[in-house]
Amino acid sequence: MVKQSDRAPLLDWEEIPPPPDPSQAGPLQPPPLTEDAPAGKSSQAPGGTAPGSGWGTTTKAKVCSPSKAVTAVVASRVRSPGRPLTDPRGPGWTRPEPLGTDHRVLFPGLSVRDQWEEKDQIVAVFVVTFDTRSGNMVEWCLPHDVNLDGVEFKSMASGSHRINSDFIYFRKGVYFGLACFANMPVESELERGARMKSVGILSPSYTLLYRYMHFLENQVRLQLKCPGQYSPLEAFYEDKKAVLPPTGNGLVTACPTWSVTTINRCMHPEMKITHPAGCMSQFTQFFGEQIMVLWKFALLRKRLLLFSPPPVGVVCYRVYCLCCLANVSLPGVGVSVPELRPFFYINIADIPTLETEMSYVACTTEKIFEEKKELYDVYIDNQNVKTHRPHLQPLLRLNAADKEKYRKLSEQRQLLLYSQEVDGDCTSNEEDLFILFFMELNNRIFQTLSEVAGSSDPTLTADHVRAMGLDPQCDRSFLVDLLEVYGIDVTLVIDNLCCS
Repeated sequence: MVKQSDRAPLLDWEEIPPPPDPSQAGPLQPPPLTEDAPAGKSSQAPGGTAPGSGWGTTTKAKVCSPSKAVTAVVASRVRSPGRPLTDPRGPGWTRPEPLGTDHRVLFPGLSVRDQWEEKDQIVAVFVVTFDTRSGNMVEWCLPHDVNLDGVEFKSMASGSHRINSDFIYFRKGVYFGLACFANMPVESELERGARMKSVGILSPSYTLLYRYMHFLENQVRLQLKCPGQYSPLEAFYEDKKAVLPPTGNGLVTACPTWSVTTINRCMHPEMKITHPAGCMSQFTQFFGEQIMVLWKFALLRKRLLLFSPPPVGVVCYRVYCLCCLANVSLPGVGVSVPELRPFFYINIADIPTLETEMSYVACTTEKIFEEKKELYDVYIDNQNVKTHRPHLQPLLRLNAADKEKYRKLSEQRQLLLYSQEVDGDCTSNEEDLFILFFMELNNRIFQTLSEVAGSSDPTLTADHVRAMGLDPQCDRSFLVDLLEVYGIDVTLVIDNLCCS
């Protein structure tokens, strides 16, 4: 099998629209508009399903059914031989809210079911252009009085003038943004031979943004060829705009209160990337065994900053994947720890915000961040993972337990690929396999720690550590940090011997 590029195949998303189900009540939503489509509403159902739907089964996996988008139980193909299948969600699991959205606040008059099914939540749409005299600037937006300060730099990454197209995820206050960028050569001295624009949207939910990727790509091409043609964007905004409570002029700048388990569980939107592997699979292939190092830093809620030159879209996917590594679904775990905030793309204008953050995952194209060591704990320059914190240095070294976990992950992936190729199995996918692998690993660690802490002898022994899939000696510093960060009161009696 030929390994495909880590960049190009991830630049497009494919929406998988389930056909209308007559048994389900409620109005149908229109598809995203394009410049070729008439402005107005359509009766076609939208692509994808609501984030989190179908997570009520033992093991979640998509079913390739021609008639309906559902989920199914797929257990035997992705678990290690001889190991009992456990429910990674743990007892007391409840359906999560979409990331960054508190519907109890946004839609107080709706029932819980109606709130969950709310789909159209676009709070702003905008066009950003590069002006040779003024630099990046917001050319047009709806609503006209919305505060978009800084969006002109978030939606057009530093260094983008060297590439033809890109897409960028970012955060603006409590909202998430997606912008599509394009660069077109023109015969114009005023524009210095190049016209660059981005078309973007803001929404309270990150998990819904991908549905409008193709629309934004089409619109930015239209803006390059026919500047000032805003009617499709106006129709799109009127069709998709959110119904939010009044907050005065501009966007709210304070971050909402999210639970750690909620933010992590809903970081796996119901989506399909037009590549046979998907972003989590390519993320793992890109970092290889280093993914186990990243997993520890994510679980410890460190400040993780990824650097890469443009295009930045695929690096935004890596931010998402890093957050997925820290999934913990056991009730009560992580209540007192810093939230692992996904910031996606950041630039120097975000420095004041980052100075106040205790935990985050972000990416940038600006090399100057490497010198701002007070802003991050771990710096990831493409595949090079490093930290300037002395107490975190031991975590950079892979040990035998790390390599064994990665071997099991690779083995499960090969079994899945084999079942898909030989048996034609389309009921499971690599995204779920990777996410559930780390969720189960994290749950096992915290379940063991919880049981030891609640026992009459709260002493963590080498046998306990091995049962968690860790190395009693080499993972000692990781365990010490883990106990401190999560406030778990147990006694660690393992000698800290040298290991390689």
